[in-house]
Order: sequence, then structure tokens, then C-alpha cells
Amino acid sequence: MAEKFANLMVKHLKDLGVKRIYGLVGDSLNPLSDACRTEGMEWVHVRNEEAAAFAAGADSLAADELAVCGGSCGPGNTHFVQGLFEAHRNGSKVLAIASHIPSMEIGSSFFQETHPEHLFQECSSYLEVVNGADQGVRVLHNAIQNTLAGNGVSVMVIPGDIFDDEVSTSRHTTSGTYASGARKRVFPDPVEAAALVEAINKADTVTLFVGYGARDAREEVFALADKIKAPVGHSFRGKMFLEYDNPFDVGMSGLLGYGACHEASKKADLFIMLGTDFPYSDWLPEHNVAQVDIDGTHIGRRTPVNYPVVGDVKSVIDNILPHIEEKTNRSFLDSMLRRHAQLLESVVDKYTHEANESRVPIHPELAASVLDELADEDAYFTVDTGMCNVWSSRYLTPNGKRGESASFLHGTMANALPQAIGVQAAFPDRQVISWSGDGGLGMLMGELLTVKLHKLPIKTVVFNNSSLGMVKLEMLVAGYPDHETDHEQVNFAAIAAGVGIKSFRIEDPKDLRPVLKEALAYDGPVLVDIVTDPDALSMPPNITWDMMKGFTTAGIKTVLDGGVGRMVELARSNLRHIGAASSIALK
Repeated sequence: MAEKFANLMVKHLKDLGVKRIYGLVGDSLNPLSDACRTEGMEWVHVRNEEAAAFAAGADSLAADELAVCGGSCGPGNTHFVQGLFEAHRNGSKVLAIASHIPSMEIGSSFFQETHPEHLFQECSSYLEVVNGADQGVRVLHNAIQNTLAGNGVSVMVIPGDIFDDEVSTSRHTTSGTYASGARKRVFPDPVEAAALVEAINKADTVTLFVGYGARDAREEVFALADKIKAPVGHSFRGKMFLEYDNPFDVGMSGLLGYGACHEASKKADLFIMLGTDFPYSDWLPEHNVAQVDIDGTHIGRRTPVNYPVVGDVKSVIDNILPHIEEKTNRSFLDSMLRRHAQLLESVVDKYTHEANESRVPIHPELAASVLDELADEDAYFTVDTGMCNVWSSRYLTPNGKRGESASFLHGTMANALPQAIGVQAAFPDRQVISWSGDGGLGMLMGELLTVKLHKLPIKTVVFNNSSLGMVKLEMLVAGYPDHETDHEQVNFAAIAAGVGIKSFRIEDPKDLRPVLKEALAYDGPVLVDIVTDPDALSMPPNITWDMMKGFTTAGIKTVLDGGVGRMVELARSNLRHIGAASSIALK
């Protein structure tokens, strides 16, 4: 029996385990949403197609499954782009269904006409226009296979009338088995592996810098570090997988960094990057660098690399570890652990001490520390780009059970709330916390309506400093007095209440703990509006002379180093293991 292409698509997606499609109904997309109705597929109705793509990308990464989003023709497609860039750069397994104007009108400057075959080129790795239902079945298979293979977003552009076309019975009516290309074992070339082994054996001191690409190789990384007595630093995206219970931890490098990671990278004889395409060249050594990455295009594009190895981190370490000579001198490792503990100890009490519980406006680091403490053991955080990235990178304590999504590679604002929608839809019984800034929340604030409509129990915590804090910091570093970064105070709690969401507003730091505790325990969606200090900015751990000149030129008066929350406890523990705690007067 023949059936409509839209219905076949939805049935096939259901067979693959897809439970929902994120999108905004309307016009050329209506046949698809109607197919969801008749076939029993959930439609998560968002207020902006951008949010649909954000949500699908986060859903895919959190659940490690295929996720689907839909956008209507013209403006729907152009709204789509931002969220698809985010999903594609993060490597989400997302199928984006972009409807198009009626097929007979294409090329006639018809109402809402765009050229989606060009529009989505940079935010996808597979992009095809469907010209008929039977061909669409083949495109559907190819699009799904492409994204499941680990290539990022696939986009199907489908004219609205073709959704209603009937599919004939053919061998392409149903697709076969799909092969996943994600997390494949890729063993290194013997010559490259041998060169890396020789470099490690020759070096007196080695530092490892580890990223998201090593998320499946945690134990292998620690085994290597133990054998060669190497400190281990991590990127922002690698934090959740590498930092907890890490006896070699020296923190994070870069603009959001903390601790001794940068110092350890500069002082080591050999610096090894493992599964990271860390973008900030100024924080990377330029001499005697090795890099291991499953994607060969990443090798050497941030800093000159002497020892390139293509392969997944787990397979490479398994391959080289038996051939590496064990180092017995751990003085470099111990010195970096001491330095790391000193750096954390010098700032940890500054902003999280009880004295700050009377400081108004609330210091964001105090708020971040309390939020981290009260959140569930397996809470999933979605974090806005901006100063929220800084506070989460320094105060969010990983434990192997918690999760985190952020705009790690695309760096867009407004990602936190729609990403939380995707994660909460995938895990309805898990505590999901949208760690939002007032700037980011303001951009896609309409998605609070989505949260309410679908009764998603997201805990939206807003760090409300009435300022674009990261932009302010960027201006000051460059020597510009901040301009147009501050704006009038907005009561987001009142807005959430108007939407019908339970809300709280915290202005007194003494209310932080009891109110956050009540909000996080509430059975349903909640928004907590925390009024924080707009002058509380955080500098990177290693300030260049150009930065100093910038601040002097701008006449900055209040720039604060960031604390590092409960990470100081790990640093103290690591020092106790080397018997050096008394040397730095740990409390």
C-alpha cells in the first residue's frame, strides 16, 4: 500500500528510536507535523527554529542518539542556521528537515524563497534537495547514515508539496542497517607511534594536555601520566571527563583557565596534546610538541607539532604504553602539583568565604559555589556563553555522573535554555539546570514558553548582572573603556511568573542557600533570578603585557581573579599523597 513521504519518514525515524522532533509548525512544514500527529511522534513546539536546532543538538550529545529538528521555508530556514552551526561544530548526530517553497515555484522569486542548498552548506556535512518521494527515501537513508557516522549535521531540503507525494514500493522504501562511525578505534601508524615513544623516553619532563577527544580514554591517560610522572591539564570541554579523582590534575589553560596548567605546559621538555583542538595558540608552547588526534586535519593547526600521531587516544596509548620507559623522578610532577594547590588556595576563600555572604550585590563566584554544592550528584548543566562559562569552568565540580553542555566551539550566546530543553526532553527524570546569563536568556527568552507548554522541570538559574560581562572584559583587555555593555535591571523572576513558571529572585546573599535549595527541589519548572555584581570579572591565569597595557589604558578599577570552588579539595588531596601538604600550610 502506497503512503505519503512524510508518513514514511516519521515511521522510519520511530523505527530508529527517535522519540520527538523539535520545531515550529507552519506552512510548508505542516505535512510533516501532521504526519507526527497521525504516526504518534511527539512534536516539541519551540518559539524559534534556532532553539529547535539547539535542543536537538543537546539531546543528541546527552543521549548519544540521533535527534531530529524541523524548520519551515524562508525565515524558518534562516532562523535554523545558528542552532545548526552549534550542533554541527559540536559533532551532534542531528537530522535537520528544512522545508522549501512548492517545487514548481523554485527559481521564480516566490514568496519566502531562499536558496537553502547554499544556506546550510557551512553548518552541515550532508545537504541534499529532495526532488521526489522515491528519491527522498534514498536521501533520507544517506542523510541519517552521514550523521550517525560522526560527520555532524545532515540537512534534507524538502519542498512542501513533496511531503504529500506517495512513495512507490521499491527496494529503497525501507533502509537497511546503519553503521555508526562515532568512537571507532583507530590505531596509529607504527612510524608515528615509534617517534612519539622515542620523544617521551628522551624527555626528562612531560606535560599532558587533554581534551574531549579523550573522553573514552580516561584510565589510559592516567596510566600514561603515572608511568612518565606527567602533570595533566585539560581543556574546558574535557573538564567533565578528566578532572575528577585525577591525582595528576593541574587545572585548565586558556581564557577560562585556572591553576598550574599553563605553567606546566611551558616548563615541560615535551608537551603532548591528547584529543584536543584547543584554539588559543597564545597559551600553547611552540617547541617540542606532540599531538594525538583521530582527525588528522587537527594536527598542527594551532601550534607547530614535532610528533604527529593520527588515531584515537585510547588506541594510541594502548599501543605505545608498553614501549615507554618508566620515569622514576617525579620532582617535576610534584612541583606542579604544589604550584597548582598554591594557586587555588590563594583565591578559593576570597570569594566563597562566609564574609561574602553579606556582600551586596552578590558575588557570582559565591553564587556559583552554592549552586554547585546543592545540585544533584547527577545533575546536567547547560551553560551560557559569557561569564557563565568562566564560573562553570571554575566552580562546577565533575564527579563522573554529572553532565554539561555549552557552546564549546561555536561560542554563541543564548544556548543554555534551548539546550536544557533538549536534555530535559531526553531525560525527563534528571535534574537539568540551565546556567544562564541575563544577556543569553534575553536573546531566546521566548523559550520559557516552551518550557511551560511541555511542563519540562528545568531549573533556570540566571546570573543577572545587567551587563554583558565577557564583552566588558574584552573591551578592557583591548584598552577600550566599556561602552554599551551595561543596561537597566530586568526582573526575570517577574517575567517567569507571568509565563506561569515558579520563580524566585535573590538579592541578599544570605538567601542564596535556602532559596536555591527550595528551587532545586521543586517538582516542575523553576526560574531563579540572582542579582550579581556587574563589576565581578575574571582574568585568565596568565596575563600578557598587552593585556596589562589594555587595562591600564582603560583605567579598570575592579577586575577580580576567579576562585576555583571545590577543586581545591582535590588539589589538597593530591598534595597529601606526595606528603607535601604542610609545606604550603594547607588548612
